[in-house]
Amino acid sequence: MSSLLRPDLSDYSGASNLAFNEEIKHMMDEGTTIYHFGFGQSPFPVIEVAVEALKKNAGQNAYLPVSGIPALRNEICSFHARYDGLLNLDPDNVLVGPGSKELIFLLLNVFNGNVLLLSPSWTTYKPQCLLSRHNPVIIEVHLDNQWKVTPDKIEQAVTGMEGNKLMILTNPDNPTGAVYSESELRALSDTFRKHKIIVLSDEIYARLNYKQNHASLVKYYPEGTILCTGMSKWASAGGWRLGYHIYPKELSTLKVAVKSAGSHTFSCAPTPMQFAFAQMLKDTDACENYIKHTSRIMAAVSEFCCRELQSVGMKLAPPSAGYYVFPDFVVIADKLAKRGVTTCQQMCALMLKEASVALMAGGPYYLRPPEELTTRLCFVNFDGTDALDFSRKLGLSEPLPESFVKDFCLPVHDGILNLKSWVQKQLKDY
Repeated sequence: MSSLLRPDLSDYSGASNLAFNEEIKHMMDEGTTIYHFGFGQSPFPVIEVAVEALKKNAGQNAYLPVSGIPALRNEICSFHARYDGLLNLDPDNVLVGPGSKELIFLLLNVFNGNVLLLSPSWTTYKPQCLLSRHNPVIIEVHLDNQWKVTPDKIEQAVTGMEGNKLMILTNPDNPTGAVYSESELRALSDTFRKHKIIVLSDEIYARLNYKQNHASLVKYYPEGTILCTGMSKWASAGGWRLGYHIYPKELSTLKVAVKSAGSHTFSCAPTPMQFAFAQMLKDTDACENYIKHTSRIMAAVSEFCCRELQSVGMKLAPPSAGYYVFPDFVVIADKLAKRGVTTCQQMCALMLKEASVALMAGGPYYLRPPEELTTRLCFVNFDGTDALDFSRKLGLSEPLPESFVKDFCLPVHDGILNLKSWVQKQLKDY
């Protein structure tokens, strides 16, 4: 009997981050003490105004327009006008779906042309390309440039390339926490425009910019950028599954095709969530307060992690937003090699065994070489409820105290010190 699977999916597997999280959670449920830095879920409670709005709209059960209710699409446009200076967005060009991941997948399915991905890259992008029968072109970026792509890298990748081009750019980045400045986006926009590259700009971590100075690519390359974001990160509502795309009028053909695909797949984003978020976004003061407090907490946690890791020689680019840093353990490469450990996956397995620290290896999941000792470290393994309450009581005019991470994010504090001690032990004993 012939295989039931397409030949090109013979080695296909589930999302690596979800599988890893389930494995570690199972070990923890059985009583094993593990410092779990391997999964990027918001540590904070869902923004309160959304919870209250959801209670009021829990009985909403009708099928909605595929693109989303007009009230939500209007509020989304107002939200980005306020935070990103995008003053000319049209609600008719907003497409709401059950998570931004689903909308990216549908876009890839309808797109005819070449897909460009960065390395490192979020683990879902390449598998979605393969599912949608694209063989992506990989553009490698490096730590010495803070993991950011440059115009010359794009030029090298597309020179001589025929056909349409779609690039996925994550800003702020997952897995590195890199953030592009206005000048960098202007330079990239010139190259995108020159080569007519459509850009899916995944900006889902934008509101978690530590300095609250996010620059959207839409502002500099409006005619060729699809803005992709949602409520899972800044509003802490990952499991509520609501994301959206905003298309420029120049790409209406793609918008219509993705909308049509949505009508044949998800029908509409969850009805109660749409009404709840439409209501939430009207409360600009509540949103502003939540964003400022949660982002400054993440900045403090990030600074602690980076400071401690760099103190033992770890190579990393301190993140400017989000939940992640992408450290390179090259400082212990020679020591690990003496123990027969030569890949990041082997290193992470050893680290889990000896230090009770769970990290996701860089390597192929993030489109990196297996022998490169990079990992994605998610510094969100704490319950942010008390941390958020303390920050609010303290007030934004007062800085968080030096002891904040130890006092309110203890699993991060202790896990990072465990990891630091493990690195020191490698340097000393082997």
